[in-house]
Amino acid sequence: MENSNIAPFVKWAGGKRQLLLQIKKRMPESYNNYFEPFVGGGAVIFELLPERAVVNDINKALINLYRCICHKPEEFLRTINEFDSEMWEDGKEYYYSLRKRYNDKLMKNEYDVELAALLMFINKHCFNGLYRVNAKGLFNVPYNNSRGGSVNEDVIKGTSEYLRKIQIMEGDFEVACAEAVEGDFVFLDSPYAPLNPDSFESYTKEGFDIESHRRLAKLYDELTERGCYCMLTNHNTQLINELYGNKGYKMDVVGVKRLINSDASNRVGEEIIICNY
Repeated sequence: MENSNIAPFVKWAGGKRQLLLQIKKRMPESYNNYFEPFVGGGAVIFELLPERAVVNDINKALINLYRCICHKPEEFLRTINEFDSEMWEDGKEYYYSLRKRYNDKLMKNEYDVELAALLMFINKHCFNGLYRVNAKGLFNVPYNNSRGGSVNEDVIKGTSEYLRKIQIMEGDFEVACAEAVEGDFVFLDSPYAPLNPDSFESYTKEGFDIESHRRLAKLYDELTERGCYCMLTNHNTQLINELYGNKGYKMDVVGVKRLINSDASNRVGEEIIICNY
Protein backbone atom coordinates (compact mmCIF):
# COMPACT_ATOMS: atom_id res chain seq x y z
CA MET A 1 0.00 0.00 0.00
CA GLU A 2 0.98 3.62 -0.51
CA ASN A 3 -0.67 6.68 0.97
CA SER A 4 1.16 9.90 1.77
CA ASN A 5 -1.37 10.66 4.52
CA ILE A 6 -0.57 7.52 6.53
CA ALA A 7 2.05 8.37 9.16
CA PRO A 8 2.85 8.10 12.87
CA PHE A 9 0.61 10.40 14.89
CA VAL A 10 2.53 10.34 18.19
CA LYS A 11 6.17 10.53 19.16
CA TRP A 12 7.22 7.54 21.25
CA ALA A 13 10.33 6.68 23.22
CA GLY A 14 12.50 4.25 21.25
CA GLY A 15 10.78 5.13 17.99
CA LYS A 16 12.45 3.77 14.87
CA ARG A 17 12.11 6.65 12.41
CA GLN A 18 15.87 7.18 12.17
CA LEU A 19 16.45 3.44 11.59
CA LEU A 20 13.86 3.00 8.85
CA LEU A 21 16.40 2.81 6.04
CA GLN A 22 18.46 0.22 7.93
CA ILE A 23 15.34 -1.80 8.71
CA LYS A 24 14.01 -1.72 5.14
CA LYS A 25 17.41 -2.84 3.80
CA ARG A 26 17.13 -5.96 5.95
CA MET A 27 13.53 -6.90 5.23
CA PRO A 28 12.81 -10.37 3.83
CA GLU A 29 12.09 -10.30 0.09
CA SER A 30 8.51 -11.46 0.72
CA TYR A 31 6.37 -12.54 3.65
CA ASN A 32 2.76 -13.34 4.43
CA ASN A 33 1.36 -11.69 7.58
CA TYR A 34 3.07 -8.90 9.53
CA PHE A 35 3.25 -8.89 13.34
CA GLU A 36 4.48 -6.02 15.52
CA PRO A 37 3.92 -6.79 19.23
CA PHE A 38 5.54 -3.54 20.49
CA VAL A 39 4.00 -1.05 18.07
CA GLY A 40 4.70 2.18 20.02
CA GLY A 41 4.43 5.12 17.65
CA GLY A 42 4.17 2.83 14.63
CA ALA A 43 7.05 4.24 12.57
CA VAL A 44 7.82 0.87 10.97
CA ILE A 45 4.32 -0.34 10.11
CA PHE A 46 3.30 3.08 8.76
CA GLU A 47 6.36 2.99 6.52
CA LEU A 48 5.84 -0.58 5.28
CA LEU A 49 2.01 -0.55 5.16
CA PRO A 50 1.57 -4.34 5.00
CA GLU A 51 -1.82 -5.53 3.73
CA ARG A 52 -2.27 -8.12 6.51
CA ALA A 53 -1.00 -7.07 9.91
CA VAL A 54 -1.37 -7.47 13.67
CA VAL A 55 -0.14 -4.67 15.93
CA ASN A 56 -0.04 -4.73 19.71
CA ASP A 57 1.20 -2.81 22.73
CA ILE A 58 0.90 -3.33 26.47
CA ASN A 59 0.24 0.39 27.00
CA LYS A 60 -3.54 0.45 27.29
CA ALA A 61 -3.84 4.21 26.81
CA LEU A 62 -1.79 4.06 23.62
CA ILE A 63 -3.89 1.25 22.16
CA ASN A 64 -7.03 3.17 23.13
CA LEU A 65 -5.67 6.04 21.01
CA TYR A 66 -5.07 3.69 18.06
CA ARG A 67 -8.57 2.26 18.35
CA CYS A 68 -10.25 5.66 18.65
CA ILE A 69 -8.43 6.94 15.56
CA CYS A 70 -9.35 3.69 13.81
CA HIS A 71 -13.05 3.58 14.65
CA LYS A 72 -14.01 7.14 15.66
CA PRO A 73 -11.77 9.55 13.71
CA GLU A 74 -14.32 12.35 13.40
CA GLU A 75 -15.20 12.33 17.09
CA PHE A 76 -11.51 12.18 17.96
CA LEU A 77 -10.71 15.16 15.72
CA ARG A 78 -13.55 17.22 17.19
CA THR A 79 -12.28 16.55 20.71
CA ILE A 80 -8.59 17.24 20.08
CA ASN A 81 -9.46 20.41 18.13
CA GLU A 82 -11.49 21.62 21.08
CA PHE A 83 -8.45 21.20 23.34
CA ASP A 84 -6.28 23.08 20.84
CA SER A 85 -8.78 25.92 20.40
CA GLU A 86 -9.06 26.81 24.08
CA MET A 87 -7.67 30.20 25.05
CA TRP A 88 -4.16 29.62 26.37
CA GLU A 89 -3.61 32.54 28.72
CA ASP A 90 -0.98 30.44 30.45
CA GLY A 91 0.31 27.50 28.37
CA LYS A 92 2.00 25.85 31.32
CA GLU A 93 -1.08 26.04 33.52
CA TYR A 94 -3.28 24.76 30.69
CA TYR A 95 -0.96 21.82 29.97
CA TYR A 96 -0.86 20.75 33.60
CA SER A 97 -4.65 21.02 33.89
CA LEU A 98 -5.06 18.65 30.94
CA ARG A 99 -2.35 16.35 32.27
CA LYS A 100 -4.27 16.12 35.54
CA ARG A 101 -7.49 15.46 33.63
CA TYR A 102 -5.72 12.67 31.74
CA ASN A 103 -4.41 11.08 34.95
CA ASP A 104 -7.82 11.35 36.63
CA LYS A 105 -9.35 9.40 33.73
CA LEU A 106 -6.58 6.79 33.97
CA MET A 107 -7.37 6.32 37.66
CA LYS A 108 -11.03 5.79 36.74
CA ASN A 109 -10.19 3.44 33.83
CA GLU A 110 -12.03 5.73 31.42
CA TYR A 111 -10.52 4.59 28.14
CA ASP A 112 -12.54 6.64 25.69
CA VAL A 113 -12.19 9.25 22.95
CA GLU A 114 -11.53 12.05 25.44
CA LEU A 115 -8.66 10.10 26.98
CA ALA A 116 -7.26 9.46 23.49
CA ALA A 117 -7.39 13.17 22.65
CA LEU A 118 -5.80 14.08 25.98
CA LEU A 119 -2.97 11.63 25.29
CA MET A 120 -2.41 13.16 21.87
CA PHE A 121 -2.36 16.67 23.35
CA ILE A 122 0.10 15.93 26.14
CA ASN A 123 2.30 13.91 23.74
CA LYS A 124 2.65 16.98 21.52
CA HIS A 125 3.23 19.38 24.41
CA CYS A 126 5.39 17.41 26.84
CA PHE A 127 9.17 17.29 27.00
CA ASN A 128 10.60 15.35 24.01
CA GLY A 129 7.29 13.54 23.42
CA LEU A 130 8.31 11.16 26.19
CA TYR A 131 5.70 8.85 27.71
CA ARG A 132 6.76 8.21 31.29
CA VAL A 133 4.71 7.23 34.32
CA ASN A 134 5.37 7.09 38.04
CA ALA A 135 4.96 4.11 40.37
CA LYS A 136 1.19 4.68 40.40
CA GLY A 137 1.03 4.56 36.61
CA LEU A 138 0.34 8.31 36.28
CA PHE A 139 1.85 10.41 33.49
CA ASN A 140 4.41 12.84 34.91
CA VAL A 141 6.37 14.44 32.04
CA PRO A 142 6.69 18.26 32.23
CA TYR A 143 5.53 20.88 29.71
CA ASN A 144 7.75 21.68 26.70
CA ASN A 145 6.56 25.31 26.31
CA SER A 146 5.05 24.72 22.84
CA ARG A 147 1.70 26.16 21.82
CA GLY A 148 1.30 24.62 18.38
CA GLY A 149 -1.50 22.42 17.11
CA SER A 150 -1.65 18.79 18.19
CA VAL A 151 -2.87 17.07 15.06
CA ASN A 152 -2.71 16.82 11.28
CA GLU A 153 -6.28 16.04 10.24
CA ASP A 154 -5.29 14.51 6.90
CA VAL A 155 -2.91 12.11 8.65
CA ILE A 156 -5.58 11.09 11.15
CA LYS A 157 -8.11 10.38 8.40
CA GLY A 158 -5.65 8.53 6.18
CA THR A 159 -4.23 6.51 9.05
CA SER A 160 -7.72 5.69 10.31
CA GLU A 161 -8.60 4.18 6.94
CA TYR A 162 -5.49 1.98 7.03
CA LEU A 163 -5.97 0.88 10.65
CA ARG A 164 -9.46 -0.41 9.82
CA LYS A 165 -7.78 -3.03 7.58
CA ILE A 166 -5.54 -4.53 10.26
CA GLN A 167 -5.90 -6.09 13.73
CA ILE A 168 -5.14 -3.98 16.82
CA MET A 169 -4.41 -5.85 20.06
CA GLU A 170 -3.60 -4.75 23.60
CA GLY A 171 -1.60 -6.95 25.94
CA ASP A 172 1.38 -9.26 26.27
CA PHE A 173 3.81 -9.68 23.39
CA GLU A 174 3.65 -13.48 23.45
CA VAL A 175 -0.13 -13.44 23.01
CA ALA A 176 0.24 -10.98 20.12
CA CYS A 177 2.49 -13.45 18.28
CA ALA A 178 0.43 -16.57 19.03
CA GLU A 179 -0.90 -16.86 15.47
CA ALA A 180 2.41 -16.19 13.69
CA VAL A 181 3.32 -19.13 11.43
CA GLU A 182 5.86 -20.06 8.78
CA GLY A 183 6.35 -17.31 6.23
CA ASP A 184 5.09 -14.51 8.49
CA PHE A 185 7.31 -11.55 9.45
CA VAL A 186 7.63 -10.48 13.10
CA PHE A 187 9.24 -7.13 13.93
CA LEU A 188 10.25 -6.93 17.60
CA ASP A 189 11.06 -3.50 19.01
CA SER A 190 10.75 -4.06 22.76
CA PRO A 191 11.56 -1.51 25.47
CA TYR A 192 15.29 -0.95 25.53
CA ALA A 193 17.67 -3.03 27.58
CA PRO A 194 19.44 -0.62 29.96
CA LEU A 195 22.75 0.90 28.97
CA ASN A 196 23.52 0.65 32.68
CA PRO A 197 22.77 -2.93 33.82
CA ASP A 198 21.69 -1.61 37.23
CA SER A 199 18.79 0.47 35.89
CA PHE A 200 15.70 -0.03 33.78
CA GLU A 201 13.55 2.66 32.21
CA SER A 202 9.82 2.02 32.30
CA TYR A 203 7.20 3.48 29.95
CA THR A 204 4.31 1.57 31.49
CA LYS A 205 3.60 0.80 35.11
CA GLU A 206 4.12 -2.88 34.27
CA GLY A 207 7.73 -2.23 33.27
CA PHE A 208 9.94 -4.49 31.18
CA ASP A 209 12.57 -6.15 33.34
CA ILE A 210 15.46 -8.52 32.67
CA GLU A 211 13.13 -11.51 32.93
CA SER A 212 10.95 -9.94 30.23
CA HIS A 213 13.99 -9.69 27.96
CA ARG A 214 14.79 -13.35 28.61
CA ARG A 215 11.20 -14.31 27.82
CA LEU A 216 11.38 -12.30 24.60
CA ALA A 217 14.60 -14.06 23.57
CA LYS A 218 12.90 -17.41 24.16
CA LEU A 219 9.97 -16.29 22.00
CA TYR A 220 12.41 -15.23 19.27
CA ASP A 221 13.86 -18.75 19.28
CA GLU A 222 10.36 -20.28 19.17
CA LEU A 223 9.28 -18.05 16.28
CA THR A 224 12.44 -19.09 14.44
CA GLU A 225 11.50 -22.74 14.94
CA ARG A 226 8.03 -22.00 13.53
CA GLY A 227 9.64 -20.68 10.35
CA CYS A 228 8.82 -17.02 10.93
CA TYR A 229 11.07 -14.26 9.66
CA CYS A 230 12.14 -12.27 12.75
CA MET A 231 13.88 -8.92 13.14
CA LEU A 232 14.66 -7.46 16.57
CA THR A 233 16.15 -4.09 17.47
CA ASN A 234 17.59 -2.90 20.78
CA HIS A 235 20.54 -1.18 22.41
CA ASN A 236 23.80 -2.90 21.65
CA THR A 237 24.41 -4.10 25.21
CA GLN A 238 26.06 -7.08 26.86
CA LEU A 239 22.65 -8.44 27.90
CA ILE A 240 21.28 -8.42 24.35
CA ASN A 241 24.44 -10.01 22.97
CA GLU A 242 24.28 -12.73 25.62
CA LEU A 243 20.62 -13.46 24.87
CA TYR A 244 20.92 -13.66 21.07
CA GLY A 245 24.59 -14.40 20.38
CA ASN A 246 26.01 -17.80 19.37
CA LYS A 247 22.71 -18.92 17.84
CA GLY A 248 23.47 -18.29 14.20
CA TYR A 249 21.44 -15.07 14.02
CA LYS A 250 22.71 -12.18 11.91
CA MET A 251 23.61 -9.31 14.28
CA ASP A 252 24.40 -5.89 12.79
CA VAL A 253 25.47 -2.89 14.90
CA VAL A 254 24.43 0.58 13.64
CA GLY A 255 25.04 4.07 15.00
CA VAL A 256 22.09 6.14 16.26
CA LYS A 257 21.29 9.43 17.94
CA ARG A 258 19.77 9.26 21.39
CA LEU A 259 16.89 11.74 21.23
CA ILE A 260 15.86 11.47 24.86
CA ASN A 261 18.84 12.54 26.93
CA SER A 262 19.32 15.83 28.75
CA ASP A 263 23.08 15.70 28.12
CA ALA A 264 23.76 16.38 24.44
CA SER A 265 27.14 14.64 24.65
CA ASN A 266 25.33 11.39 25.45
CA ARG A 267 22.94 11.57 22.50
CA VAL A 268 24.94 9.11 20.40
CA GLY A 269 25.06 5.36 20.69
CA GLU A 270 24.73 1.99 19.04
CA GLU A 271 21.75 -0.18 18.26
CA ILE A 272 21.78 -3.78 17.14
CA ILE A 273 19.52 -5.30 14.49
CA ILE A 274 19.12 -9.05 14.82
CA CYS A 275 17.65 -11.16 12.00
CA ASN A 276 17.09 -14.92 11.83
CA TYR A 277 17.26 -15.07 8.02
